[in-house]
Amino acid sequence: MTSTTSALRQFKLPDVGEGLTEGEILQWLVAVGDTVAVNQPLCEVETAKAAVELPSPFAGTVVELLFEAGTMVDVGTPIITIDTGEAGGAAPGVDGTPDAAAADDEPAAGLIGGAAPGGRTAVLVGYGPRTTEARRRPRRQPPAAAPRAADRPLPSDDGPPLLATAPDMRTKPVRHGGLEVGRQAEAAALSEAAAPTREAAPGRRGPRPLAKPPVRKYAKDLGVDLTTLAGSGAGGCITRADVDAALAARSATPSPQATAAAPVADGAREQRIPIKGVRKHTAAAMVASAFTAPHVTEFLTVDVTRMMKLRARLAARPELADVKVSPLLFVAKAVLLAVRRHPMINSSWDEAAQEIVVKDYVNLGIAAATPRGLVVPNIKDAGRLSLAELAAALGDLTATARDGRTAPGDMTGGTFTITNVGVFGVDTGTPILNPGEAAILAFGAVREMPWVHKGRIRVRQVTQLALSFDHRIVDGELGSRFLADVGALLHDPGNALTF
Repeated sequence: MTSTTSALRQFKLPDVGEGLTEGEILQWLVAVGDTVAVNQPLCEVETAKAAVELPSPFAGTVVELLFEAGTMVDVGTPIITIDTGEAGGAAPGVDGTPDAAAADDEPAAGLIGGAAPGGRTAVLVGYGPRTTEARRRPRRQPPAAAPRAADRPLPSDDGPPLLATAPDMRTKPVRHGGLEVGRQAEAAALSEAAAPTREAAPGRRGPRPLAKPPVRKYAKDLGVDLTTLAGSGAGGCITRADVDAALAARSATPSPQATAAAPVADGAREQRIPIKGVRKHTAAAMVASAFTAPHVTEFLTVDVTRMMKLRARLAARPELADVKVSPLLFVAKAVLLAVRRHPMINSSWDEAAQEIVVKDYVNLGIAAATPRGLVVPNIKDAGRLSLAELAAALGDLTATARDGRTAPGDMTGGTFTITNVGVFGVDTGTPILNPGEAAILAFGAVREMPWVHKGRIRVRQVTQLALSFDHRIVDGELGSRFLADVGALLHDPGNALTF
C-alpha cells in the first residue's frame, strides 16, 4: 500500500525591483485547492512602481492564502503555502500548521526568491537580480500570537540615504485602529463610553482585537478604534453591529464644545484613503523635486491652426491608419527636434560628482493619470523614431499605463517629460519636474479663440505651453529659446525642415 507524503512550501513576497520594502496584494489569481505549475501567476501585487503579477516558484496544490486581497505585506513575508507533494518532504505538524523547517525552505536556485549566479537572489523575470547574497534565513519557532503588521520592522536598507526632504521609508507611522494620533483624545472618549473595562498598560499595546477583515476595513473607514470595543459575536469577535453601536454612541455623546455649536466634522461623512503604492512614491518624489531643484516656469500661447490642419491630412494617410494622430504626437515631435538644438535642456544635475550630465539621447516621459495615481513611463531613445513609430509608441505607452501594467523599468531613466493637461480641458499649469530631469513641458487644451492673423481678427486654433526647468542647469535664455522653438514648430510644422 502506497503512503502519501506532502511537503509544504511557503512563497515569500520578493523584492520586485529597486529595493522596494512592501507591496499590496491587489487580487489573488488562485484559490485554496487549486493546482499550480511553476511560473503560473499567483497574485497581482502593487508596489511603489507598478502593478505586477508574481509567478509561482513551486508546482503543487494551494494549501493556504496567508493574506487577503488589499493587504500591505512587507518584502520577505510568506504570502502563500503550497503542497509540492515531494516524497520524503516534511509533513504538517499535529495542529495542522506547516513544519517550521518546511516553511522556511527557500525556493530552488534560479526560481523567484532563490539563489542566482554570483551569490545573488533571483527576483521577477525582467527586473534583474538583487546584488545581495542568497542565504537561508534562521528558523523561527511558531509564536504564541502573530505580531501585528504595524509592529514588524521594515527590512533594513543599507543603501545610500534619501534626500533630506524625502520621507524616511524605513519606518511606518503608528496608527491606532484607523485613527491618527491627533484623534487620540476622541478615541479615549469612545473607549470610556463603549468599553470602559478594556485598558492597556501605559506604553504597551493591548491584545489584537478579534474581528474579521471586512469588519476591520469597515471600522477603519468609519474611524472606529477596534481596541476600544468589546465584541458581541462568538468568542468575543467584533461584528459590524458593534462598530455601528460605537459610532452611534460617539455621535450621541457630543463634546462640551459641540453643545454650543453644530459639529464641523463628522467621521461618518469622511473618507480615509491610505497613502501607499504609486501615490506614496509619487508624493515623495514630488516633494523631493520641489524642494531640491529651483523651479522656473515660462508660458507661451501659440496659434496651432496649421498644425491641426496637418493632423487631419496625416490621419487620412494609409501608413498612419492604425495609430492615433493626436496633437500630443506633434508636441512630442517638436520637443525632440528642439532638444537637438538645445541639448542642455536634456540633462541632469549630479550632486555627488558636482557635474551636469548632458544626454545625447531622449527618453521621453509622458505623464499618465491612472486609477492608482500619476505615473510617468518613458519612450526609450524616442529621438530615433519616425513619426509613425512615435505615434505607435505613444499609444502603447498610454494604454499600458491606464491598465496599470507599466513595468518598473519603463518608469526609470527618463530625461524629459511632457504632461498633457489639455485632455482635461485645462489651459496650462506650472508642472513640477520629474526627479532627475532638467525640464518638463505642460501642453494645454487646443481651443478656438479670436486671434490677430495677417492684420485681422480671426477665429484660430490656439493652445498654451508652460515650460518648468531647473534653474541650476537651464538659465532664462536657454529656457526661452527652447520654448520658442517648440512653439514655432507647432505654429508652422514646416519649420521642421530648418532644424
